[in-house]
Amino acid sequence: MRLLAALATLLLVVGFATGASAHAALVSVEPASGSILLGAPKAVELRFNEAVTPGAIQLIDGAGRARDDTRVTASGETISIAMPPNLPQGTAVVSYRVISQDGHPVAGSVIFSIGMPTGTQPPANANGGLNALIWLARVGLYLGLFVGVGGVFFARWIAWAMTGMTVPRVALVLGLASAIVSLGALGLDLLGLPPAALATAAPWKIAFATSAGPALLVAMVAMLCALLALRSAWYARALAIVALVGVGLSLAMTGHAATAPPEALTRPAVFLHGLGVTIWIGALAPLAALMSRPAIATLPVVNRFSRIAGLAVGVLALTGLALALVQLERPSALVDTRYGLILSIKLGLVILLLGLAALNRFRLTPALARGEKAASILRRAILLECVLALAIFAVVAGWRFTPPPRTIIPETPLAIHIHGDKAMFQVLVSPGKAGVDDFVLQLMTGEGALLKAREVTLTLSLPERGVEPMERDASLGPDGYWHVRKVELPFGGRWHVRIDALVSDFEKITLEDELDVSPP
Repeated sequence: MRLLAALATLLLVVGFATGASAHAALVSVEPASGSILLGAPKAVELRFNEAVTPGAIQLIDGAGRARDDTRVTASGETISIAMPPNLPQGTAVVSYRVISQDGHPVAGSVIFSIGMPTGTQPPANANGGLNALIWLARVGLYLGLFVGVGGVFFARWIAWAMTGMTVPRVALVLGLASAIVSLGALGLDLLGLPPAALATAAPWKIAFATSAGPALLVAMVAMLCALLALRSAWYARALAIVALVGVGLSLAMTGHAATAPPEALTRPAVFLHGLGVTIWIGALAPLAALMSRPAIATLPVVNRFSRIAGLAVGVLALTGLALALVQLERPSALVDTRYGLILSIKLGLVILLLGLAALNRFRLTPALARGEKAASILRRAILLECVLALAIFAVVAGWRFTPPPRTIIPETPLAIHIHGDKAMFQVLVSPGKAGVDDFVLQLMTGEGALLKAREVTLTLSLPERGVEPMERDASLGPDGYWHVRKVELPFGGRWHVRIDALVSDFEKITLEDELDVSPP
């Protein structure tokens, strides 16, 4: 009993030691991405919507060289990258990879030019193989937690027999291996390191420093408890309970759903959701194996499971609805975000799974009770449920790479700086993509003081696509900037920008530049 108490205490302490966390999103950049500067900035500052930990930070200067003489400091939500004093002119790129408090990496690039822009590009993302490994390890972890732990719980508390334990046993071994792989791959992803770096301490150390590290540790303890519960020992049933609780705790400690505010709702909801999935899905493989036994021995087990499964499905529905409302925030996110599309596919598969479960509960199980030969049909239906459950695991593992809609913050506006002899204009374009954009124009004298104008006109053209000059009048806002709202930019490409500022009855200042608008 002391062993059981120690294991349970470990799970509870680690499970509730995680602080408040969410998925980080970039809020602002100084200097603004796309800026054209007269001289090198002293630092590039990235501000996020929550405290983050620096991972891999890389500077590529205007000559295309990767620099290792930057200095990175973190203070709460802000990451500051001090620039070396000898930056050459041209376009520089700062690529960042930071760690949000839910344990997931957040990556991106900031581009600014010193003097004339050059063709410097952000480093290519070569994480395709690593992402595939992370996805496979996540699916393997789900199999260990839900199929493995759930199968052992079913055998010890519902079937009262160890029939059909081959699949849960294999799932537990696979799950333990997947948890270790997940930990190492997470460290590689956070630091942007190659697989060979697994032989060093850095990726393991940083993975354990995130909320995902302790969560994976709890998951491994839960699966080890389930393996021990396979033995015919007096403490086997208690270990099965500890393992079940461990599944819920490991899921509630990290991830998009568990760390969404209000955590007083989301963490318990994820915990209960995990228990529901484990009880329901874990029973499928042992149930399919039981169908080969005589109906007189199988029927009591099927009836007991049907009663418990009804409660599990009810808990799944309520907690799933609550978590979806928190994550999506608006119904349209189901179809216009990647996260919502994954959820929509999952819901479709779950509906099919529920349909099969209803067929088993209300048609095939009563037929089995009446002595009809329904065992083989029931077994095939259960096996089909297993296939659907595996498909759901594969789909849901894609959430690892997709932030929920609640965390999506409008992108940093596209910025250009136009400098002339008499004036300089700062232009911000939001969102900076083909479609409908808003322009904000800041007019300054050559010395950087506010330039007062009577009228300001914005003219845009895209000769390469046959778009003739479009002229729009700007309006002066209470913030002192000139605004041109809801400008239709039908195509991505290099747009020509001309700004005419009438500063007196006899003087008009005109500045021109190019603006790279990305596709929608």
